[in-house]
Amino acid sequence: MNKKGHFIWTLLLIVVSLLLGFNAGRYYRVLRPQAIKAGQNKVNEALEIIGQNYVDTVDVERLTESAVIKMVSELDPHSSYIPAVDVEAANEDLESSFSGIGIQFNMPTDTIIVISVISGGPSEKAGLMPFDRIITVDDSVVAGKSLGTTKIMRMLRGQKDTKVKLGIQRGNSEELAYFDLTRGDIPNYSVDVSYKVSDDIGYIKVTKFARSTYSEFLTAIAKLKQEKVRGFIVDLRDNPGGYMESAIYMINEFLAKGQMIVYTQGRTYPRNDTRSNGKGSCQDAPLVVLINELSGSASEIFAGAIQDNDRGLIIGRRSFAKGLVQTKLDFSDRSELMLTIARYYTPSGRCIQKKYELGKSEEYNYDIYNRSVHGEFYSADSIKMVDSLEYKTSGGRIVYGGGGIMPDIFIPLDTVGTTSYASSLFNTGVLYKFALVYSDKNHDLLDKFSDYKALYEYLKQQPLAYELADYAVEYGVKKRPKLMDISKDLIENQLHAYIIRNFFDYEGFYPVIMKNDGTLKKAIEVIEKDIWKPEVFSKYKSEHENATKASASAHLFRDESAEFIYQKKFAM
Repeated sequence: MNKKGHFIWTLLLIVVSLLLGFNAGRYYRVLRPQAIKAGQNKVNEALEIIGQNYVDTVDVERLTESAVIKMVSELDPHSSYIPAVDVEAANEDLESSFSGIGIQFNMPTDTIIVISVISGGPSEKAGLMPFDRIITVDDSVVAGKSLGTTKIMRMLRGQKDTKVKLGIQRGNSEELAYFDLTRGDIPNYSVDVSYKVSDDIGYIKVTKFARSTYSEFLTAIAKLKQEKVRGFIVDLRDNPGGYMESAIYMINEFLAKGQMIVYTQGRTYPRNDTRSNGKGSCQDAPLVVLINELSGSASEIFAGAIQDNDRGLIIGRRSFAKGLVQTKLDFSDRSELMLTIARYYTPSGRCIQKKYELGKSEEYNYDIYNRSVHGEFYSADSIKMVDSLEYKTSGGRIVYGGGGIMPDIFIPLDTVGTTSYASSLFNTGVLYKFALVYSDKNHDLLDKFSDYKALYEYLKQQPLAYELADYAVEYGVKKRPKLMDISKDLIENQLHAYIIRNFFDYEGFYPVIMKNDGTLKKAIEVIEKDIWKPEVFSKYKSEHENATKASASAHLFRDESAEFIYQKKFAM
């Protein structure tokens, strides 16, 4: 993968901290008789002096905001200040619900298209249907305006029990139908899907650790147990974390009584140990956890606890390496300070937080980009762990601190079928636009399929990749037949999955998109062959490492590769 491709990918996948600076002018003269007090009152004194004596009128409130932002930016990369206007949006993602109208939408061009209607929500009750087009919101025309997702989200969301009027175009009708909706609580799910990936192995995809994640997780486990599942694969790839408590409750389901889950400790916060209570429902079930470079925080607590207790195997690539704990502190104006107060430690005693320098968040955020450039995603040999940070699991296996969770089984990034042409289709969003346009155009036909498997079989018979190539020309992506031949299977898999998602949501999307996922295939093998057991894994490990080196070499010598940027649907 070239550096430009890595750079774009990294900027889209990691959160870059806001770094603000200001220039300090030379102090010429004291305008007040009393001295400026040192210490914690100095900022207040300075703001008061400026407000009373500066040559021009100044906005002291704005200066205060800037001062707080600057102070926080001089701390660790995960402490942050959230202005009052942004607090609701910042916290909403991890809450169990939010207030809205209950739709998922997309905008392939400049018109809002309803992708799905959330069961029991205001939109379903009012009669909205998938593939309706939202033309007006209250008295404002939104179609053809290119307003942007954020602005539309703010228009559709709002306080519970408030009303919004939508003007809807349905099918080919030239007349608008108007719907009066009363906003209500909309569930905010964090367990995308759970389904059987073999006769007796269940797969659970967890995208974040929100307030409701534990209850969703228990529901997923119960569902899979009813389907006679004996082992579980918990997928935490690309999961940035969230509430530590949710992760702790989930880990407890797999551990015997008295086992360490995690402990925290800070300068002013004494050590606090958390242990399992022995009431978990899956204490003996085979378990594999999937992680990658974007699995952070609570995901790493989950993986670290399972690994250090030798309870299951971790498969994938080295995790993000965030071992700091933040707490939320409220200001009187409703703004918030997310302040790092402690570090967390896995059961073996390791802190997996990577190195950082105070006030240098920008350098910190380039870590994943640098890891990619150095070849870490393709070869475990490129990962250098610090020997002085060596720890041991309960069974005596060596693990390391100071740099994330290193998986027990490393799986290199899969670049099979990736070319610059495929990259153009993915990164420009053209593939996803086509999937939505195709779904809309053929809605009456595709909606008749009773399950995703039947629809999938139909789609496999269609020349979708070549139709996409024709469509992409309109967006400046030129046809490249030779590269299409290389990438055709990959492109079609993406198309099939995203078209199916428009009709069967994640229940159909994941079984298709994961069909050729090498990490998932390895996890299934690990459970089926009992490799997850510590005594079996020790014999297996050396054989796998030799095979992985050969595979990594093949990946490193590819001329072209690309990362896939998956389109997100926005819930209202």
